Amino acid sequence: MQTPLSTTPFGRRPMTLGMISRQLAAKAKPEAAIVHKWHVFQHIKEARQVLGATDRALTILHALLSFHPEIALEADSELIVWPSNEQLMARANGMPPTTLRRHLAVLVDCGLIIRRDSPNGKRFARKGQGGQIEQAYGFDLAPMVARAEEYKTLAATVQAEKKAFRVAKERLTILRRDIVKMIEAGLEESVPGNWKRFQQVYQAIAGRIPRTAPRQLLESIGGEMEALWREIRELLETFAKTQNLDGNESHSGCHIQNSNPDLSSESERGSAKRGEAGGTAAADHNLRSLPKRELPLGIVLDACPNMRWLIKGGEIRHWKDLLAAAELARPMLGISPSAWREARDVLGDQQAAITLAAIHQKADQISSAGGYLRSLTDRAKGGKFSVWPMVMALLRGKLDGAKPTPPGGGTARFEPGKPAHASAELRASLARRPK
Repeated sequence: MQTPLSTTPFGRRPMTLGMISRQLAAKAKPEAAIVHKWHVFQHIKEARQVLGATDRALTILHALLSFHPEIALEADSELIVWPSNEQLMARANGMPPTTLRRHLAVLVDCGLIIRRDSPNGKRFARKGQGGQIEQAYGFDLAPMVARAEEYKTLAATVQAEKKAFRVAKERLTILRRDIVKMIEAGLEESVPGNWKRFQQVYQAIAGRIPRTAPRQLLESIGGEMEALWREIRELLETFAKTQNLDGNESHSGCHIQNSNPDLSSESERGSAKRGEAGGTAAADHNLRSLPKRELPLGIVLDACPNMRWLIKGGEIRHWKDLLAAAELARPMLGISPSAWREARDVLGDQQAAITLAAIHQKADQISSAGGYLRSLTDRAKGGKFSVWPMVMALLRGKLDGAKPTPPGGGTARFEPGKPAHASAELRASLARRPK
């Protein structure tokens, strides 16, 4: 075949230095080079983002390769294909003409193919007397032979980058899971340590993870997470070495001391029982005399307005909203996950949420919220506890002009000496309360 003379695009498409450099690269292919066209296409697919190719452009490239009759692309063979736009659209799953032209230009700009336009812009081949092609005008696939090794290297680099990204993401996920579970274990097992600081550091690091992050950022954050992980792990391992545990990992009555000043010990059941309002005898009497119906949500919120401050917008309209607020209040009160889980199992989700709301409302009067909750849970197991006395006591204090203490020292809604507003439902409920 005669070497094609056409090097400039037909029509209004301009000639650029980039086209000239890509044509030079195509001419620099080894004379004896032979490549498998579908292997090269696979490498181009893997490196498409680096090359700047689009998915639609690769669909067209796949169609162009299908017009070449041989599987192997040889440097000294005919590498120009000349399908019409209608044929290309048919093999490109019915792609619209405007889309076809736009993505053909993308293939040319990426240097994956070269235009060999005829004088009138048509694509065709001129054959000689023996049937051999003398001149062809269309798309030259020579760059796929000339740059085959480059595409292979780019594909390997992209695969290595994807693997490194996946490893960094998996490492960060495992570190986050381990840290959360180790903090919960430290709180539940009463391991001495500043667990509140660990939680704050973890939340600060995790809060900097964007929705989509590059590998370098994931590795940097993973390094910070690993440093926190090592600190917590060493603390737990040091504490575990000092304990005399049975072979089945059950506690053998060893003394566990909690040195964290921010978290109160939940083992002080006696002090929690002494902090219950009304005394045991009075509470038992109220328990027997109170009605057997459930407390309305409105009355609970009247008695425990501090729970509204935990929800964005202060809207608690359903019991599930109160339970969500209780989940937020639990770590603030220093109540361990096991104590909260036991309370929910014994009291039920609704009654447990009411109980925690009452504890949160009078948190300044309770030295150990976790111990108090465990004590109430133990009494509920024997049928000696109801949420009614706690809520009614809070309501009486509110109606008497008591000033609730908001978390963090905020301004209360009620002032001493001024009558507090109470809903009609609340006043009706108090009027029905047995003397």
